[in-house]
Amino acid sequence: MRAEHDRRTVLADAAIELLASGGMRALTHRGVDARAELPVGTTSAYFRTRKALITKAVQRLVELDAEDLRQVALAADGPLLAPPRAGLLGPAHLDQLADATAAFVDHMLGPGRVRTLARYHCILETVHEPELREILRHGDAARAQMCALLTAAGIPRPRAEERARRHLACVDGLIFDRLTAPPGTVPTPGTPQSRDDLREAVRGLLEIAVSGERALPRGSSARPAPPTV
Repeated sequence: MRAEHDRRTVLADAAIELLASGGMRALTHRGVDARAELPVGTTSAYFRTRKALITKAVQRLVELDAEDLRQVALAADGPLLAPPRAGLLGPAHLDQLADATAAFVDHMLGPGRVRTLARYHCILETVHEPELREILRHGDAARAQMCALLTAAGIPRPRAEERARRHLACVDGLIFDRLTAPPGTVPTPGTPQSRDDLREAVRGLLEIAVSGERALPRGSSARPAPPTV
């Protein structure tokens, strides 16, 4: 059973690499066999249909994303896991959140780039395969954590849920923007410049998420005015 589980994981990882390099058109049973350096027919023996193969690849993406998010939260001394107890998200806590989020985004653009590209191809596939939407829920844990932080800061839950969703949608847009930017127009992932630039962008998004409630802007003791539209 262990060997079968490991073989399925190897095939799923190979499928993710194919998705990243060639999109959905590249994802074939023979293609996965070749990428995994396994005999022809191995992938079809474990995943009889293409949909079953895509489903396993998506499940593997969710699994790896969840582990990355957990590691980032732990490395950040828990600001993503432990909501503030003072009833507000102050500047220091927002800075911690910005640091942790910037680290995660930088990772997804650098070491996690292959997985990020594969994820976007899978997201597009959900337009044609609605049943995959329930599987590709890589953002659920992050949304729950962000909602918990905003709720602990005194924002009523319905608004906290909506603000958490919008904030993480903006972060996802930031990842997409950096991923598709022409070479040389954005800092190279993994560099201090990339982390600093991402931290500043995320810090601004966080201030928007908590503005008009009980959070404090950086370096200020006054309550921020509601944003104008």
